[in-house]
Amino acid sequence: MRIVKSRDRKAVVKTDAAFYSRLVHRNEIAENDFNLSVSTYVEQKATREKIDIAKLKAELGEIVARETALRAEIDKIATGLNNG
Repeated sequence: MRIVKSRDRKAVVKTDAAFYSRLVHRNEIAENDFNLSVSTYVEQKATREKIDIAKLKAELGEIVARETALRAEIDKIATGLNNG
């Protein structure tokens, strides 16, 4: 940890950078039991993929329908082999 001396404070950049840094007042740090973990003060970027549930449900329905058709064809072939 680097201690910033009063004469060097003007050189410190005091801006927030989304998902990276945030200037936090010492009172907020005290409220958080002096926890200096960045994740306590900086929100993490949402990296999860957004899923269209309606589209996914439609695709699943198509897959199930195709599976049903293929099973019917397999059953027909198997019945023909057993009778032949």
